[in-house]
Amino acid sequence: MRLQFEEMAGNMDHLGLNILSFSHSDSSEQCLKERVSLGKHVLEANQASLAREFCKKGCPATLRADLWSLILGVDICGAHKLNFKHLKSCVFQHDLLIDKLIFKDIHLTASNDDQYFVFEDLLYQILLVFSRDTSVTTHFDVSSANPPKAVMRGTHTTVTYPPNGVIPFHGFSMYVAPLCYIYEDPITLYHIFRELYVRYFFRLHNLSSHPQGILSLALSFETLLDEVEPQLAYHFSAHDIYPLKIAIKWIIKAFSGCLATDQILQLWDCILAYDTTEIIVILAVGIMSLRKPILLQAENQATVENILADISGVKVIPVLHGMLSNAHHHHHGGNTFSR
Repeated sequence: MRLQFEEMAGNMDHLGLNILSFSHSDSSEQCLKERVSLGKHVLEANQASLAREFCKKGCPATLRADLWSLILGVDICGAHKLNFKHLKSCVFQHDLLIDKLIFKDIHLTASNDDQYFVFEDLLYQILLVFSRDTSVTTHFDVSSANPPKAVMRGTHTTVTYPPNGVIPFHGFSMYVAPLCYIYEDPITLYHIFRELYVRYFFRLHNLSSHPQGILSLALSFETLLDEVEPQLAYHFSAHDIYPLKIAIKWIIKAFSGCLATDQILQLWDCILAYDTTEIIVILAVGIMSLRKPILLQAENQATVENILADISGVKVIPVLHGMLSNAHHHHHGGNTFSR
């Protein structure tokens, strides 16, 4: 993993470390200026691979919308607009039972979240359109799952239901919520979300043997925790505590709703830059590592859940850096990064 994510390890020069909130020095402003200037050149070159490389060292917030569009190959044209308009008309033509699930999910998650409640209407729009989008079913070509089927009323014909083949679960709308901070235009927002879903997010809630599927990530989490924090892993097993029960909730949502939005976006920068969801696992172990001193005093599952219930103060890049740097091993998980 250190080799895979080498830009995040060692004495690295990363935007997320150079412009930490407490260091508003001239050098950090200079660093940001240089990154933005380089980023603009990357955008002019218009190559996704170049944009990925650039984002490995951090993605300036002002350029994120354009860099993500480039990496995900979303270049909005007339066809996208027509498609979106058509899908919107589908929403008005037919009520689906699924709509109730979507309303309920937004109501229970984003609407109650200080960071996202203002986007409630936008989330309805995006998710209702998403449910009607039959092109989403192409992700089943690379998935071990099958789309749910239903028999059309009054016929013997079976159809994929909902039309996109995806039944939303509790927290599904959190895949979209952080994106509302980057994209104001619903059409762009929609297509970016759809790309993220068919490339990465669907793997986080489908059982498969894929190396980036939720099963592999869960296994990686346990292996990595054993390796990086053997003392903590031993403590957990001695007290019948299952850290994965907590981590899996973070992993399935790609941490959305668990961290501050700017931190979610930095984590998702990494997913796009390295084209893998495995970085999520490194963060999950890193957070347990960060809370190790207090976790070692916990003697049951409920206490551990309480300790890890609020991780909203966690800073993603410093934690990833701490995990991927050798420093971690000399300190035996000593507090090499601030909370």
